[in-house]
Amino acid sequence: MSRDLEDLTPVFRRTIEELLYACERSGYPMQPFCTLRDPFEQARLWRQSRTREEIEDRMQWLRGGGAGFLARCLESVGPQSGRHVTNALPGLSWHQWGEAVDCFWLVGHEAEWSVRKKIDGVNGYRHYTQTAADMGLNAGGTWHSFKDWPHVQLRREASPMDVFPLPEINDLMRERFGYA
Repeated sequence: MSRDLEDLTPVFRRTIEELLYACERSGYPMQPFCTLRDPFEQARLWRQSRTREEIEDRMQWLRGGGAGFLARCLESVGPQSGRHVTNALPGLSWHQWGEAVDCFWLVGHEAEWSVRKKIDGVNGYRHYTQTAADMGLNAGGTWHSFKDWPHVQLRREASPMDVFPLPEINDLMRERFGYA
């Protein structure tokens, strides 16, 4: 997992730099903690809160859809534990494309994760989300079914599957990250 803005696509990187600068200027600084994430790390995060049956079902779905590499990513990382942090299977998050970033709110040189904490009546995540949306970015804090306050992505489309067929995603991910 990368924290380096250089790993983002050039257009998105420039926009994120502007977003971070705007947040800093407003007194609600944000710090990137995840930019590019390979499909193996995405698989680890997705598996954290899933049952064995759900994992097997998704691996079968990926294989049946011509995404054997992505199924192998999901299988190879083994059992994981933790809270639910993503709905995106490996390859199906814009993080694997360099078009998403997760940031934390920096309060007194410490990461602040609460969306309830306020400074001068404002929560940093809510400010970040609104600023990102005003810049035309797709901010996870605006999502209805699963609020992902740290997340901002370039595209309006929720998933790469809204843009590319699954076999093409599989091939692009295997070309880019094909190690295991």
